[in-house]
Amino acid sequence: MKKISMALVAFLVLCACSSEQKELKYRGLSMALPFQTFIDSMQARGFAVDSAKTDSAFTRVVMANPAEKFRLMLAQKDGKLIALQENYKISTNDSTRQLWQEMRDQFEKDFGAWPNMPKHGDDHKIAKFETDGGFITLTLENTYTPTLQVLYEVKK
Repeated sequence: MKKISMALVAFLVLCACSSEQKELKYRGLSMALPFQTFIDSMQARGFAVDSAKTDSAFTRVVMANPAEKFRLMLAQKDGKLIALQENYKISTNDSTRQLWQEMRDQFEKDFGAWPNMPKHGDDHKIAKFETDGGFITLTLENTYTPTLQVLYEVKK
């Protein structure tokens, strides 16, 4: 899991630095792609649309890949991807704390900036990073069920 998150962050930074366009990227895919093209690209990577959790208007789409520990929720408006959220399924609070810290440290290193930290408790942490193309928010909530979310939002 650590390798996946490290590779994701490294690739995001590499793409952001090498591109003149100011767009947010997700695992090498531009979030400026048309929504259906983005969905097709994710399906080519092994993700499938979970029709039971996707709304009928295809405004919010849920995707899953059995090889990953997270599910994706994608939101679109007028055929454009506006947000993407990874929802991790991890069974222990310690695992979510460790993964949150690793991801936060990697984003901090890659972007060369500290995040805005509106919450910084042991069991509830939020780290917000701003890039040229959008915002990345890491949220940890360890209550009865440990949750970790990574939200990518495109700047309008």
